[in-house]
Amino acid sequence: MSQKYPSWIDPNGKRGVQQPDPEVTTRAKRRTFSAAYKLRILSESDRCSARGEIGALLRQEGLYSSHLTAWRRQRKTGDLQALAPKQRGRKAKQNQKDVKIAALQRENERLRRQLEQAELIIGAQKKLAAALEQTLTAGRDERS
Repeated sequence: MSQKYPSWIDPNGKRGVQQPDPEVTTRAKRRTFSAAYKLRILSESDRCSARGEIGALLRQEGLYSSHLTAWRRQRKTGDLQALAPKQRGRKAKQNQKDVKIAALQRENERLRRQLEQAELIIGAQKKLAAALEQTLTAGRDERS
């Protein structure tokens, strides 16, 4: 049976358990890896040929197999920026002027597509009206 906390024996021979430190510990920091480190580990893992060598490499470096999988995928797509650590958190606020310009450009493009569609419909209606008019006038000429 394992103990959560180390035990101690006082001078009277009484056995006790050391209480955990009530002080709040610092928050764990996420590990980041440089692009050079990732490429070095990938090249070392590519050189591994015997059974268990990759596992030993991962244990030695304190990595997980998912690290290798993600890094290989990034290397395959050619994202050298993807090998560098990414900035976490919220995106920086954009300039309001740039946001407004982008929104107006999207609206302009939407209206342009609507206009093209309306012009096609109007053109089709004109052709239909002309065709119907010809058939109506041709029908009147035959009656007369």
